[in-house]
Amino acid sequence: MPQPIRTFQVDSLPVRVYASQADLSESVALEVRNYLQGIIARQGSAAAILATGNSQIQFLARLVALGGVDWSKVTLFHMDEYLGLSGNHKASFRRYMRERVEALTRPRAFHYLEGDADQPLDEIARYTALLSAQPIDLCCLGIGENGHIAFNDPPVARFDDPHKVKIVKLDDACKMQQVKEGHFPSLEAVPAYALTLTVPALCVARKMLCVAPESRKAQAVKATLQGPISTACPASFLRTQPQCALLLDQDSAALL
Repeated sequence: MPQPIRTFQVDSLPVRVYASQADLSESVALEVRNYLQGIIARQGSAAAILATGNSQIQFLARLVALGGVDWSKVTLFHMDEYLGLSGNHKASFRRYMRERVEALTRPRAFHYLEGDADQPLDEIARYTALLSAQPIDLCCLGIGENGHIAFNDPPVARFDDPHKVKIVKLDDACKMQQVKEGHFPSLEAVPAYALTLTVPALCVARKMLCVAPESRKAQAVKATLQGPISTACPASFLRTQPQCALLLDQDSAALL
């Protein structure tokens, strides 16, 4: 397993910095595989929440390629989906997960947020019930360029959110990231709203691994670790979660 070149802790959050995104992805994939193996051995099944986004692609590909997980005993969730977007749209997070994870692993179940449901409030209730039906063993998440986790952008993030799933308005910084990553042709083409798991719904997981490589995340990483714990940078809340670890490469750690 690749070893970090630097480790430190900020408040309750351990931080590991790797020499490259490839090393980070390999290390996290091995950690996730070994953790899921142990959970399945102890309790017979596991449940995990996974993140989408370009920064997660290498890690997920390596996890799938490693093998060694009995995915037929794993129930999976994802974090967010654009409101009103078809599940076949190239930017759909359901499509992302179907192609990169579900089709290759065949888990026991992959529960999707139906962003184009006819009645979004009923969809929120359905997904909330699914999340509440069992303990969540693992949450693998990322950090957005504006510091968001899932689609909890600074204007809508609540650390004491009473909901598990909610509809949120996306801020322009978040939407511009989707454009720059190539998912939409323009800012106007990005849906204005999305469904997202809330901050407390993510943090209920027994173990959290925040995978945040790439230089475009460096400013958000700096705010996460060196700014106040505030919804101005929602990821800063991870500093209060001892079950979480933040995993960086040299590029994303460059401003620390």
